[in-house]
Amino acid sequence: MIELTDISYDYGEGEVLSGISLAVARGSSVAFIGPNGCGKSTLMKLLNGLVLPSRGGYRFDGAEISGKSLKDPRMAKRFHQRVGFLFQNPDAQLFCPAVRDEVAFGPRQMGLPEPEVERRVEDCLELLGIRELRSRVPYHLSGGEKKRVALAAVLALNPEVLVLDEPMSGLDPRMKGFLREIVASLHRSGKTIVCSTHDFAYVEGLFETAVVIGADHRLARVGSWEEIMADEEFLREQNIV
Repeated sequence: MIELTDISYDYGEGEVLSGISLAVARGSSVAFIGPNGCGKSTLMKLLNGLVLPSRGGYRFDGAEISGKSLKDPRMAKRFHQRVGFLFQNPDAQLFCPAVRDEVAFGPRQMGLPEPEVERRVEDCLELLGIRELRSRVPYHLSGGEKKRVALAAVLALNPEVLVLDEPMSGLDPRMKGFLREIVASLHRSGKTIVCSTHDFAYVEGLFETAVVIGADHRLARVGSWEEIMADEEFLREQNIV
């Protein structure tokens, strides 16, 4: 479903991703791990089309994702409907005056009829356990509440792929456990899950595949989650543990 071929990305001060080639199958669950600064967050943004590769190719479900293709409004709208992105910091994606407006924003942009928008809003508020927050101002919420609102807004588009950038960051243990169960449930329902993480204790059992990016911003290893997590010597060499 996702195919990266020799992807590199340069912010102008050197490459933060270098020669990354990999494929993510439909319905799979993949965790990207690596030391701080290796380029995981940049790669998550690239998968969502928020940044574009300096070199190499990105294809989603057979279609090229590039500056040219995303200039087509229909193509861009469909792509961003199918791939949902949860930022590490929810403040980066919350901008509406009330929680219900945040969750309704995406479906309204899609042009859905208002009854369908309301149904999606209520379903997502219920799923994330935030119905009592529907009239609150997002900026006044706690970090965990903001994260749940941001995820509800993503899920209201019913994306096929969820790209999660360090989803456990800044959460207390109870919220980490809650979010873990939500992600597991979404994967069981058939969603493709792509996630960058360093919070291994709370994502244990969520992912089938681990992709390791080294400090040199290159692909260091791809394998089963269990296999890579069991190789403590390799993880130490990569400054991951």
